[in-house]
Amino acid sequence: MSSSLLAQRRFAPFFWTQALGAFNDNLFKNILLLLLTFVAVPRYGWDTGLLNNLAAGLFILPFLLFSAWGGSLADRHDKQRLIRGLKLLELATMCVAALAVWFEQFALLLALLFMMGTQSALFGPVKYALLPQHLPTTELVRGNAWVNLGTFLSILLGTLLAGLLASLDGAWSRGTIAGALVGIAVLGFLASLGVPAAPSSAPGRVNWRPVTASIQILRDGWRHPRLFRGLVGISLFWFLGASYLTQLPAWVRDVVHGGEAAVSALLAAFAVGVGSGALLCARLSAGRLEMGLVPLGALLIGLAGLDLAWQPAIDGDRLELEALVATFGFWRMMLDLALIGVGGGLYIVPLYTLVQLESRDDHRARMIAANNLLNSLFMIVAALFGIVVLTVIGASLHTFFACLALIALAAGAGILIAIPRAVLRLSIFALMHVLYRLRFSGRSHIPAKGAALVVCNHVSFMDALILGGACPRPMRFLMDRPIYESPWLNWFFRIAGAIPVDSERRDPGGVRRALDQVSVALRNGEVVMLFPEGRLTRDGRMNRFRRGIDIILSRDAVPVVPAALAGLWGSWTSNCDGPALSKPPRRFRARVALAFGAPVAAGQADSASLEARVRELKADAERRLLRRTMPEGSRATTD
Repeated sequence: MSSSLLAQRRFAPFFWTQALGAFNDNLFKNILLLLLTFVAVPRYGWDTGLLNNLAAGLFILPFLLFSAWGGSLADRHDKQRLIRGLKLLELATMCVAALAVWFEQFALLLALLFMMGTQSALFGPVKYALLPQHLPTTELVRGNAWVNLGTFLSILLGTLLAGLLASLDGAWSRGTIAGALVGIAVLGFLASLGVPAAPSSAPGRVNWRPVTASIQILRDGWRHPRLFRGLVGISLFWFLGASYLTQLPAWVRDVVHGGEAAVSALLAAFAVGVGSGALLCARLSAGRLEMGLVPLGALLIGLAGLDLAWQPAIDGDRLELEALVATFGFWRMMLDLALIGVGGGLYIVPLYTLVQLESRDDHRARMIAANNLLNSLFMIVAALFGIVVLTVIGASLHTFFACLALIALAAGAGILIAIPRAVLRLSIFALMHVLYRLRFSGRSHIPAKGAALVVCNHVSFMDALILGGACPRPMRFLMDRPIYESPWLNWFFRIAGAIPVDSERRDPGGVRRALDQVSVALRNGEVVMLFPEGRLTRDGRMNRFRRGIDIILSRDAVPVVPAALAGLWGSWTSNCDGPALSKPPRRFRARVALAFGAPVAAGQADSASLEARVRELKADAERRLLRRTMPEGSRATTD
């Protein structure tokens, strides 16, 4: 279970450190905005809009200036020590902020907001660069999901607590605010003491020139197209999020006709949605990087955003929350914002994981810094976009939200066109879980990067779908050309990356051309799946492996991962009781086991040894299935 991470030292102290930091950031920022709006402006006659924009600029400016420093520091130094140092900086800042709140020194509070932005800019690269050092690849998606959940819930709770503390009276309010800021910072520092060591993989000098350092990290990201696309994708999420959240108070005022409580309720729906989407992403990903969730998340953001934009205004004037929750329109708005959040969670977690996996160990923090820099630029663009659409053009909030939804839909459609195989693989994975009760083991044996062969026994026509859905990486596979050229399914096999192969009798040279395509795939670093038996079993027992595997390994010396399927013999797609697909299905949700064995080096792999290994895996998988289906008493006797 993913919740087990919260009970382990390699993750839990870091989780609470970053969650408490996000909590304190938002508590301080919102407290400052409320104090400026309701205390400083009436007292000194300052301009509200100017102050709010100044505060926003002071918080975001450090991300533009110092993100590159944060990335370099995290790559060059032990991240554990850096985290503790940054938490001490936060504690010192909050101690001064507590005094500034008590003595109502608003100019000093604005300066401290810049300091908190600096601390956050330096901490951001450490946050995501640390996880790959403490979590294996199979747990990275879950770790990112929990980090995103903690971040957005902290943002929500910090915003709500700020409103509660600011509503108190006089000295009691100032004292409580000061105590909360310092207390949370102390808790964050104490949590950081439990973070395990994370030594630098690239000790060296730090570039202290902020402008040139920022340009350099952006250039480094640009040199890796897949990585840079991930960075831009993450920044698009922050563009949409900033646009929605910035205009949410105006939406509540002009469309919902509610007050601060309604803003908090809608913000809560969005934050809970993002957290739920992140955990759902971890559940659907099953320990792997599942890029197929990215376009689905973007499309969900777009569809829910369109529904939100189409909603009419709620009748009334300055309605209380109790009156709003009695209306269908308000619940529909909460649902739409929750679904936008769920889509955001599905969208953002795989992209953060992609950036972590695609970045080199000695360069990862700087790529996270490049991401923070791009995020800041996109949030500035979001502010300008809002000014142009709402002020210059004079469009309504409904039109503005519709534009955001169309941007999300366009992004989702573009990603879907760019990576159709990832979405197809995710769909197959979900379908196989509907049709069968699947049990997997050993999926971590698939190499995270580089070329590999997967060899498996061949029981039914569903084998390739189950293997392709279960593998942590996209897989190419060989299949009979007549099936590949089926007019109804050819599009599917093309997207799936199937490699057609024909018999020498029907097409002399067809096998050689198929093997050439296998070589091209392997030399491109892909995973190729083979059924070395060459045909479906006719009696449930494995056939002898053919020599094609030996020919492939003689051309391309890549590791081979043996795999075995059990539980599909007897299905309508197997040859049990007649040719496959010639009889109606007789069972639904059958138990099926798929086991991956440890990789075998190319120099130690041949058809005979791989066949023996697959037979062992198959027998073990069948025994496990048998134990699951036997009554408890019989199982104990057998064991």
